This record gives sequence, structure tokens and C-alpha cells, in this order.
Amino acid sequence: MKRLSECTVLITGSTDGLGKAAAEWFAGKGAEVLLHGRNEDKGRRTLEDIKEATGNEELEYYNGDFSSLRSVSRAAEDIRSGGKQIDVLINNAGIGGGPKSGSARNTSEDGFELIWAVNYLAQVLFTRKLLPLLKKDARIVNVASIGQAELDFDDLNTEKSYDGFLAYARSKLALIMFTFDLAEELNDEGISVNALHPATLMDTNMVDEHFGSSQSSVAQGQEALAFLAASADLEDVTGEFYDGKNRSKVLMQAYEPESRQKLREITEDGLKEFMK
Repeated sequence: MKRLSECTVLITGSTDGLGKAAAEWFAGKGAEVLLHGRNEDKGRRTLEDIKEATGNEELEYYNGDFSSLRSVSRAAEDIRSGGKQIDVLINNAGIGGGPKSGSARNTSEDGFELIWAVNYLAQVLFTRKLLPLLKKDARIVNVASIGQAELDFDDLNTEKSYDGFLAYARSKLALIMFTFDLAEELNDEGISVNALHPATLMDTNMVDEHFGSSQSSVAQGQEALAFLAASADLEDVTGEFYDGKNRSKVLMQAYEPESRQKLREITEDGLKEFMK
């Protein structure tokens, strides 16, 4: 991987928490950083904050609400129209679910269960839309979790019996399964794709909202994310899951070809009108 000062890094969900910390770290290393968020005003403020903190003027902001697949498509098209070639794509945007989340089931603009739509479907759509921009030797890092649950293919939209954390855990396992598939797909192109649990219950607004207390810091998560996205030691590593800086295993379903194939088919069907 070339020097970070020569790289273009795109980070979704980069207006606060882990995403903002990562954006500031990459900007501090001299990288061109493309930020993303769902609130234009907050995004612009974040952009100026990072410029001031790092002295790096090579930053751009793109708006897109991941609860709307049309908005995801528009954001990807906006980035594509900018003509940038991407060296590192960090899919960090997401929403949580935990003990404080309650049992209320919400749906996205497109009728999908909200956590599934934001944490999984939007990530797949956004990534696939941007694949033409990824350079050889580029890296994709999908921010997942050690909080995983096996997929119920008869109820991926979580309509039978709703639990916010279960929906979250399933969405993260699905993202890991997508990671493994995409790594195989892009292997011959020299693009690495890995998934990461950055740290457990970091001190972010999302963790406070859904769990009430934290167990680790954003700085710890950012360090792990930077390691996976930029370390020279991981040049040839792809199709793996990392817990912090350590390679780790996930639920067995993610390694089952039949399960991944089934998820692929359902996903492609759900996204087909947005992939045009």
C-alpha cells in the first residue's frame, strides 16, 4: 500500500464517534479524506473541525441517508461524479440495538426493517456502486461486531418476533458474510476486503443510547480500524474478521457456502431496482 499522504480514503458515518476519529486520524496523516453523513449541517461542521485540527484542506463531504436506498444510490453517484479514485473504503455507518432500544420495530423508507436496511442492505448497495472507483491494492473495511446472531432466512426482515439487539446482531453477521463473498470476488483484482469489530461498547453516543454505559474508548477502536485499513503488515490479508487487532472467527453460518449463496440471492433481489 502506498503512503497515506498519497491515498484517498472514504469513510461512511464520519460525523461523530469512530468514523469522525478515523477521519481525523487519516487527515492528520495527509490523506485525502471523503467524509459522509446524513445531516448536511453537521457534516459541514465536521469537515471544518477536522481541517482546523489537522491543517489538511484535502477533505470533502457527501450527504446520504442510509435508511433510504435511493439516498444511498444518490450519494454513491455523487462520489462517482467527483472522479475520485479510492484507496480505502471504510463502511462504518450504522445504527445500534441493545437493552435500552425497546421492542419497537421501525422500517426504512423502502419497507425493510430499519437496522437490516442501514447496517446491511445500504452497505452492500453503497459498496457495489463504488467498486469502479477502487484502485488495485485498495482496501475495504466493513465495521461489524462480535455481537452476531444466526440468520433466519424465513424472517430476515424480523417480522415474527422483534428484538432490537437480535436485529442488530443478524445485520452484522450478514455484513460479515458479504465481506467474505466480496473478498473472493475481488481477490484477482488485488482488492482486500475484511471485517472488523473495532472495540466493545466504545464511548459513543450510539452505545450510550442503546446500552447506557461503555467498556472501551473510541481511541481503541480507531487504533484497530487504522491497523486494518493501513498497516503494511496486512498487505495480502483478505476475507478475514478481526476482533481489534487480532484475527478471529465468527459464527459458523458465515462459512457455509449454501447460507452465503442464499443471502446473496435474497440481497440481489431486494436491491435490483437500486443497482441500475
